Amino acid sequence: MVGAVAAPTTLLTAVLFYFGWSHAYWFYDYFGVDSALLGLSTQDYLQLSVDGLFVPLTVAACAGLAVLWIRALLRDRRIPASRLLVPAMTGCGLLLTANGVSRIFTETFLNRGLAVAPLTLAAGVLLLVYAAHLKVANARPQWVSILEWTVVFVLVGLSLFWAANDYSAAVGRSRAQQFVAELPTYPNVTIYSARSLSLNIPGVRQSHCQDPDAAFRYRYDGLKLVLRSANQYLFLPQGWSRETGVAILLPRSDSLRLEFTPAPASPHPSPC
Repeated sequence: MVGAVAAPTTLLTAVLFYFGWSHAYWFYDYFGVDSALLGLSTQDYLQLSVDGLFVPLTVAACAGLAVLWIRALLRDRRIPASRLLVPAMTGCGLLLTANGVSRIFTETFLNRGLAVAPLTLAAGVLLLVYAAHLKVANARPQWVSILEWTVVFVLVGLSLFWAANDYSAAVGRSRAQQFVAELPTYPNVTIYSARSLSLNIPGVRQSHCQDPDAAFRYRYDGLKLVLRSANQYLFLPQGWSRETGVAILLPRSDSLRLEFTPAPASPHPSPC
């Protein structure tokens, strides 16, 4: 019983970790930062995976129900499979499968959209398999059925994995764009440092405290906090843009102190 529960749980955790990594990679890549430098934990990746997998899992569940209902409806109405249904499903399956496979070799307007290629590949394979089962009513050897469903499972599983990965990456980029759009509404961050950080970045103001007894003699305004990971801070200037923006990665240290103020408020003018 433990093995039956632990194996699927381990697989699910690995899948969630991967999609969380994909989400984080494309989110921070938008700012020009390699997510591998941020020291994100497994818990961070698992939390990010929810944002990237919620819609794909919901769509997959709804599609599965729709297929089952349509199959039951067709069976009740007794549509002549050999004359109408099988040729139509075979033609659609071949076209969809060809469109999905073509994305591996070249990009066209038919397979360029978000998750279009993997979804058409999965749908085409399922249509072809179902058409074959409607056409061939006789029983086949067990090993043929096992081999067939193994191949179908691999193709459909990889296609859905491909689609979810594309969607997760797109969500990461869109969340980064949304973050930049909402950047002015996030709290202002003032960095106090015992030593100069040499942040010669547009939009970041440096002030020097003249008090020789001050513990933090350098002050930096005009920043927003993006992330506090295990041992680092990631900041963006208030006016960050994709074309000219710079991301700032600073290690957590006793020589740094952070001060936060609400976005509409102005930071305290004194540098000390």
